[in-house]
Amino acid sequence: MESFMTHDINKPGRRTPRVHDAGVTLIEMMVVLVIIAVVAAMVVPNVIGRPDEARATVAQTDIRAISSALELYRLDNRGYPTTTQGLDALVREPVAPPKPANWVSGGYLDAVPQDPWGNSYLYRAPGDDAPFDLLSLGADGVPGGDGTSADISSNGRIVAGR
Repeated sequence: MESFMTHDINKPGRRTPRVHDAGVTLIEMMVVLVIIAVVAAMVVPNVIGRPDEARATVAQTDIRAISSALELYRLDNRGYPTTTQGLDALVREPVAPPKPANWVSGGYLDAVPQDPWGNSYLYRAPGDDAPFDLLSLGADGVPGGDGTSADISSNGRIVAGR
């Protein structure tokens, strides 16, 4: 009896033996696809409803960054920009009085960001209970609201129904 290694595989009528563990069967592929589908069915509903929460988080982060720039402005110029000067005073040197004493060349921000819903952040100095108020009006762009329409303020809280 000839061994497998000495067979001439080009001889007609001779077949080479198949290795049974070479490759993936259709059943194995189906099992993997079913597992992926089950995991996706559990994860997708939890992720789909989160865009508004992500936008609120972005707004809170923007407000913290703008607040930090306002603090730097105050340290350099002994006061916050006025409501009239607005947040533009962080990007371009204000021309409206009072002129800043030590405005930093290049500004305190590269640009004044828009909130995640495409609206401008509102700035007022002095604020109601703080040196300044900085807020986003939420998804609806009008004061007050609940849920995704709630205002997000510089004190880090989401302000609902004002």
